[in-house]
Amino acid sequence: MTLRALELLELDFPSLIVDVGCGSGLSGEILSSVNPTDGGPHTWIGMDISASMLDVALQRDVQGDLLLSDIGQGLPFRPGTFDAAISISTIQWLCNADTSEVEPQGRLAMFFNGLYASLRRGGRAVCQFYPKNSIQRDMISGAAIKAGFGAGILEDDPGTKNSKIYLVLTVGGGEVQGDITGVVKNMRDVNVEHARRHTRSASNTVEKKGSKAWIVRKKQQMEKRGKVVKASSKYTGRSRRRVVF
Repeated sequence: MTLRALELLELDFPSLIVDVGCGSGLSGEILSSVNPTDGGPHTWIGMDISASMLDVALQRDVQGDLLLSDIGQGLPFRPGTFDAAISISTIQWLCNADTSEVEPQGRLAMFFNGLYASLRRGGRAVCQFYPKNSIQRDMISGAAIKAGFGAGILEDDPGTKNSKIYLVLTVGGGEVQGDITGVVKNMRDVNVEHARRHTRSASNTVEKKGSKAWIVRKKQQMEKRGKVVKASSKYTGRSRRRVVF
């Protein structure tokens, strides 16, 4: 998956890369070993919330620098620090809420805003992740777009148990055109979805305040925040006849 992410990044020169959710540094080792003829080797900084995983990385004597950090609190780097970013099997955990005070939307916003700021203009990020469902998938891609990224979702081997989803993000590139990257062209068993276009078309649907669709959407938002709401019924949003005494 790391090699696939590198392919999608299309780096043709040695770059400074942030590895989000680096774990024991397996992805970092691949970044450090890229052949010069393929644009490497790359320098990397790894972030992870697990001290024990970072300890394993230290014992393995990886070449990158390591940072113990919760990505849901943002990225503590200067603007424009990195040429690129990768994340393997990590960002879906931002959608988990351990308490009612923790909002997945807030953690996603902190992460993507920080990631956007830390990448140079023209930089790119590739995040492989496992969304629990389409709602979680849209929540993640929507948060990236709101942060300012041009975004697209690429799915390898769609409809199979080997399916892998990659969120491909660009900084300062405007719309994601046609193929997300040149390497996607003519590939088999790959689906490309333009998250920005999908979000815009969905936003064109205007819901009348107080309508059933509006009420259901508000209830879903409250449920995502851990609130307890009453179940919808056939009477939800129905206009009530006024009775005059």
